[in-house]
Amino acid sequence: MTSDRSAIFSFFAGAGFLDLGFEANGFNIVYVNEIFSPFIAAYRYSRELLKFPMPEYGYHHGEAGDVSQLVEGSQAQRLLELVHDCRKSHHIVGFIGGPPCPDFSIAGKNKGYLGENGKLSFAYIKLICQNLPDFFLLENVKGLWRTKKHRVFFESLKRQLEQTGYILTERLINAIEYGVPQDRERIILIGFHHHFINEMSIKNPVKFFYWQKYILYSQEKIFAYPWPIFQAFQENSILPCPHNILQELTVEFWFRKNNVLNHPNSEHYFQPKAGIRKFATVDEGDDSKKSYKRLHRWRYSPTACYGNNEVHLHPYKIRRISVAEALSIQSLPANFVLPDCMSLTDMFKTIGNGVPYLVSKALAGTILDFLGVNVEKTVELHQERTA
Repeated sequence: MTSDRSAIFSFFAGAGFLDLGFEANGFNIVYVNEIFSPFIAAYRYSRELLKFPMPEYGYHHGEAGDVSQLVEGSQAQRLLELVHDCRKSHHIVGFIGGPPCPDFSIAGKNKGYLGENGKLSFAYIKLICQNLPDFFLLENVKGLWRTKKHRVFFESLKRQLEQTGYILTERLINAIEYGVPQDRERIILIGFHHHFINEMSIKNPVKFFYWQKYILYSQEKIFAYPWPIFQAFQENSILPCPHNILQELTVEFWFRKNNVLNHPNSEHYFQPKAGIRKFATVDEGDDSKKSYKRLHRWRYSPTACYGNNEVHLHPYKIRRISVAEALSIQSLPANFVLPDCMSLTDMFKTIGNGVPYLVSKALAGTILDFLGVNVEKTVELHQERTA
């Protein structure tokens, strides 16, 4: 089966990092949902530069992008109609999304499902259960999966999905496994509806879903390398790369790979009037504190999280990292650009919220491989639905 027969409805899309990985695998993004208008503007801007087509069913933002409004009333009915219409021209329909996660993050609000953002995870699951896409993907912070009180909520969401007919598979991933220069753990939950599975004649779907295929490095091996720890900070210093590490997982490798100094977003960084002297006192590689974390050029970055006053400093310059550098740490292609008119706060927020590109590309590839198990049956299924 080719991915152009598959249509994706994207929720909580941000600037579209998750979508970009699916687009790279040939999936059709037909519907884009994001409540925050500046993020949608960035999404549209980047896709125009990349010469990608507009989504068939358009961009939905503001009130129209509020997922909690899509589970009841006229907006819910409209979405049902769009999904029904989509099935006429596409063999498979998928929902993807990463609901805002601060309420499940230890470093965030930690309010759980009672928080405003926490409620959106429930709304997303309800959206899936009402519209019954053939498959879905949910991405969230590890706290939803690992923290005891949040895990109870996570299991309740899974029960709802299973009762609606979904066969589930999940994995706590780390972006660094996929070649992203970043230690970033996230829980990924993927489900396929049993009607779809039965019609494709897949007897044991979980067995045939190969999570490992696109993993480039095992975490055990990655973290066993003798990564450099601290280095006295010296502005514009030269430091050769150690021979006994994985250079392609380092910040400096990606800075060079994406040519960040000549990137359109290279001059987009915060320039504080006060506190800049403190920048020079932090050792290269000292990321032990919540804020004022200085990256090491020959090591991977801590989780790209640039909100809540978390400051990430450039390894060998007296400044914070730029938007271009943050995009490279999220493994975005060098030609991915955010618009000049976007505020710095919004730029860094959408970058920190996004799914690293190499992760999204690998997850999309894994789903595509799974969907390709039985080509003829997939085509027959589409013909039956549209007859």
